Amino acid sequence: MSFKALILAAGKGTRMKSKYPKVIHKVCGKEMVNHVIGASKNAGVDEVITILGHEAEIVKEKLEKGTLTVMQTEQLGTGHAVKMAKDYIDDEDTVLVLCGDTPLIKEETIKKLFDYHKDNKYHATVLTTIIENPTGYGRIIRDENDDLLKIVEQKDATYKEKETKEINSGIYCFNGKSLRESLELIDNNNAQNEYYLTDTIKIIREEGNKVGAFNGSKIEELMGVNSRVELSKAEQIMKQRINELHMVNGVTIIDTTSTYIECDVEIGNDTIIYPGVMISKNSKIGSNCTIGMNSKISNSKIGDNTTIENSTIIDSEVGENTSVGPYAYLRPNSKLGNNVKIGDFVEVKNATIEDNSKASHLSYIGDAHVGKDVNIGCGVVFVNYDGKNKHKSIVKDGAFIGSNSNLVAPVTINEKGYIATGSTITKDVPQGALAVARKRQENKDGWVERKNR
Repeated sequence: MSFKALILAAGKGTRMKSKYPKVIHKVCGKEMVNHVIGASKNAGVDEVITILGHEAEIVKEKLEKGTLTVMQTEQLGTGHAVKMAKDYIDDEDTVLVLCGDTPLIKEETIKKLFDYHKDNKYHATVLTTIIENPTGYGRIIRDENDDLLKIVEQKDATYKEKETKEINSGIYCFNGKSLRESLELIDNNNAQNEYYLTDTIKIIREEGNKVGAFNGSKIEELMGVNSRVELSKAEQIMKQRINELHMVNGVTIIDTTSTYIECDVEIGNDTIIYPGVMISKNSKIGSNCTIGMNSKISNSKIGDNTTIENSTIIDSEVGENTSVGPYAYLRPNSKLGNNVKIGDFVEVKNATIEDNSKASHLSYIGDAHVGKDVNIGCGVVFVNYDGKNKHKSIVKDGAFIGSNSNLVAPVTINEKGYIATGSTITKDVPQGALAVARKRQENKDGWVERKNR
């Protein structure tokens, strides 16, 4: 016996007006279908089967690892889609059916649906909710025992049935055997010539089996995303959820409306996030950090007690007790140690800067390894590109790089080497040596007067 989830993800989603399949459009950095898969797995599902159709290969590439897939070559309705997965359904299974375009469904809701289904020994259970204006939704009609009698679509409902405010979510839990048998009995004798999964509920009940309706969700969880407008609404709801979760865990977010944090980002307690911050792609922020206004951090790791001020950090690592910015730019594969200072308008790319070193302003450090206790002065450029190839500079512990100097790679500045201000260094500098690479100053008296004659 297994708890399995079937995710319906075969539709095209024409209202999205996109060349991409609807279910791979992202909400807070994660594809909609993967939100649904993640909620299922977190709820305890043993196996996920995703039913693909339109642009199946594109969707398959984006699915979370470990997800089985089946094909629905023709989109002939929800019942037909589930039927495509019948070979994966055993009689003893409990089968959850969800839609791949409902990214806001919560794992807690799925758990409660599963428990309700099992505790009441239902053969089929529909997840429902109650809303004030149910116009357009299928109505839940219960019998005298409060079990599910039927689901009535808006166009088929009587006046009294339309007064019912409990609606169908499109999310179901089934006994495996009952689902398999009922799928063989549904037909497409309707205006759309489609096979509806809701027909299985009626068939299972007519076979004398209990079917239930679990009122256990909020309407926002059930929102299907069919257009860019609805995608934006889902984004805002998910963004607020994420921000609130971080705040519950001890993070201070000054302005939740202007702070964008994607799914799967980790932030330690006592960290403060200022307005305009964007943190994405599995970034990890330590404890007691300050992330200043308008900073962007993507796929990066920030150590404890570190301050980021109005800076961009991409695919990089920053140690503890370190200061970055304002207006710094850490490009991919930048690695900063502990107690490092990267100041205003400093750019770092594919470089390691070890503990207690600093570049306070207006420098470019590319393709380099900078040791400990190094000072990099204002206006220093690591000249790493010869027009065809990139080369690496090495600056060892305790070195001092004077302002407005150029290090022309490949070059090594050994321990406690000292570069005089304004030098262009093309040769290695020995340990403890002073390197001066500039023309001696020459003053020409009276030159301006002669020029202006």
